Amino acid sequence: MTKQHVLVVDDEPQILRALQTNLRGAGYDMTTAATAEGALAAAAIRPPEAVILDLILPDGSGTAVARELRRWTTVPILVLSAVGDEHEKVAALDAGADDYVTKPFGMDELLARLRAALRRAGPSTEPVLTVGELVVDLERRAVTIAGREVTLTPIEFDLLRLFAQNEGKLLTHPMILREVWGPAYGDESHYLHVYVSQLRRKIEPDPARPRYILTETGAGYRLVNPLASPRS
Repeated sequence: MTKQHVLVVDDEPQILRALQTNLRGAGYDMTTAATAEGALAAAAIRPPEAVILDLILPDGSGTAVARELRRWTTVPILVLSAVGDEHEKVAALDAGADDYVTKPFGMDELLARLRAALRRAGPSTEPVLTVGELVVDLERRAVTIAGREVTLTPIEFDLLRLFAQNEGKLLTHPMILREVWGPAYGDESHYLHVYVSQLRRKIEPDPARPRYILTETGAGYRLVNPLASPRS
């Protein structure tokens, strides 16, 4: 069986050594980079199946690296952050990262989140769901809106899939967090705000006046068919 290839980007030698030992021990193949430039070069030379990315690099930010990677790949990006400012983490998620782990971190937690991210990015054998002009092909992990192809990150796709599989139903914040991110995420509602905003920018004709993903104040979100259930 071919080992899954993970690109690890961090300029701290001790962290690289620890990750190298644990990732290889867990059965992954691994490439390392210590700079933003090196990360982009390594990803281009040998595209990884997942990226573990430090936010602070000697020649730039991990957020910029994530944004550049998202121009051509949808592989899971797991951010390592020693930054206490919540805005930095949200900025990384907004740039296309799928998850983050705060330094110092437990290796078991990191490996669990990596496994979860790779599972979410894996193939599916499920059907095609249609909601109005929105088409979600679960097997191909492909999305179109009014015939136009939409590129989503793995997390964005899983969130949209959950909505589409529960068309018309109110999904509460805890339910969404549990189903998309897993039970360990608790009430990290900023994840939802970031990703719902990103989905709206990609599928809504006017993200400021959403017709598909509706907010139920104080409760959660629901996906509706605007052609069948027009709202004023």
